[in-house]
Amino acid sequence: MSAAADPLAEPGGRAVHPALRWATVDLAAYRANLRHLQELVAPAELMAVVKADAYGHGATTLVAAALEAGVRWFGTLDLANAHELRAAGVGDGVALFAWQFGPRETFERAISERIDLGISSLRQLEAVASAVEAVSRALAPDAAAAAPVPALVHLNVDTGLHRDGALADEWDALVTRAVRLREAGILRLRGVYSHLAEASDEEDTGSAELLASCIERAARLGATFERRHLTASSAGMERPELRLDMVRMGSNTYGIPVTDGVSAADRGLLPVMTLSASVARVKRIAAGTGVSYDYTFRAPRDTTVALVPVGYADGVSRRAQHGVTIALHGKRYPIVGRVAMDQFLIDVGDDPVAVGDEVTLFGTGSRGELTVGEWADLIETIGEEVTCGIGARVKRVYV
Repeated sequence: MSAAADPLAEPGGRAVHPALRWATVDLAAYRANLRHLQELVAPAELMAVVKADAYGHGATTLVAAALEAGVRWFGTLDLANAHELRAAGVGDGVALFAWQFGPRETFERAISERIDLGISSLRQLEAVASAVEAVSRALAPDAAAAAPVPALVHLNVDTGLHRDGALADEWDALVTRAVRLREAGILRLRGVYSHLAEASDEEDTGSAELLASCIERAARLGATFERRHLTASSAGMERPELRLDMVRMGSNTYGIPVTDGVSAADRGLLPVMTLSASVARVKRIAAGTGVSYDYTFRAPRDTTVALVPVGYADGVSRRAQHGVTIALHGKRYPIVGRVAMDQFLIDVGDDPVAVGDEVTLFGTGSRGELTVGEWADLIETIGEEVTCGIGARVKRVYV
């Protein structure tokens, strides 16, 4: 039984949680979201994006859950994350897609572990080709002409986001070289892809048209691609005509809404993470008493404050003191005073509260707490930033 489901019981029946702070990760909700999204984007394939330690949820555990849901493509961003998953037992029959590389990145291990590579430039392509030759020689050092172990390559087009990707005037040279390397058995053209800015429907349509034009130009140069992918969570939901062969989704899979004014429930999704803590101290203070740094809050009346041992080191923004409320015993109470590195205070008035009582910062909303989307709105950010910022000392509890 998980820690979240196994509280310590005190005499009188009141439950006291043994931990200071924890994040409950609901694997059943994650699998349900994945199955829902797979059905939604079909016949396109779903790539589950698990970069940034699965948006703070724990990549190794969530990938295992996703495999149970039938997902076979994962976006890792960088090679370190992909290597960690291979080392954890994710076999090469499962595709791990990485696309952000350092200027001196070496690709030998990635090629040996059959990791899919998003390539944006001739320099990267040549580095991959050199790595293929090195891997092939290592596998057959005595052979006069070792058969190459082809790299799994996706060519990236910059269609307007201006991050990764080859610009339109660089595209033909990149494709031409890739075709020659494919003909030499150095690589497979596993995919062609881009990313939308999601600034407006009109601009996204223009990006999609530019990608289609680049694919046509590539075909004239002899390139054929196994998969085309363009959309992520937002456009993947809202622009079905742009889903192509595969959709890369991160936020939606964790039940984090990606459209203003739209909740996870509106999308048929379930929040995966619930952030909780135990009350660490309770104090009765008199009217006029200041609390926390700078005394930005002074009690307007005699009241009780409860100390919650979570702070900005754990991912709770200092902006949370302005309007964020915390659930305790099914009721919400405001954060008062500065959020510190390790703790903050809530004003519970005259309501009963004791050390060890469980508070919920955000979750499903079923116990009166904010959802992660509501939390993010109150501190003027997005849900992804909230979950990615949950620190390492917050124990992840999987249920």
